[in-house]
Amino acid sequence: MILPELQQPPPFLMPISDVFSLHQGRSVLWTGAIERGEVRKGDEVEIVGLDGGGCGVVTDIDALGKRVNQAGAGMHVGLVMRGARVCDGRRGHVVAAPGSMGAHTYFTADIKLLSEEEGGRDILPGDRLLFHVHTAAVWGAVTLPQGLDAVPPQGKAAVSITLDKPLALEEGRRFAFRHHSRAAGSGTVTRLLAQ
Repeated sequence: MILPELQQPPPFLMPISDVFSLHQGRSVLWTGAIERGEVRKGDEVEIVGLDGGGCGVVTDIDALGKRVNQAGAGMHVGLVMRGARVCDGRRGHVVAAPGSMGAHTYFTADIKLLSEEEGGRDILPGDRLLFHVHTAAVWGAVTLPQGLDAVPPQGKAAVSITLDKPLALEEGRRFAFRHHSRAAGSGTVTRLLAQ
């Protein structure tokens, strides 16, 4: 008899919404909604993205004012951490299973612009857009495919993006972007590239 392969649960991922210092800075509470996977008391986790990172151990999990031993996808929680300083994590970082996600500044993506009525405008080579990924907002520049002079409203294109700061990214990650302070479109990461 052949047993079916056990499917591994997805690795833990929680974008950080807010950070609070506890016990005069001896521990920290990171809040956010768990996007996937599970976390348990005693788990080691990693902070990924922006200009920093680090690892810590989950000492407590707060779910709607109650202490719980574990939490999973869809739950809004606070993680009390040991071995991590307040400066190691902030809004825009993610807390993830160690080694499950990296921070990147350069990637390719398929983008789609909104209609002109919704705020879409022509995207030109080198345009700087504000990219929203997880809870982060980071500026970046767009490189259009050779031979394409612009992406019009409601248009689609496969582009390269260079961010000003590294973000926690993976292939298939969806994001939104703003152009001239207005919502302009959305996209999906297709490939992570080394610079």
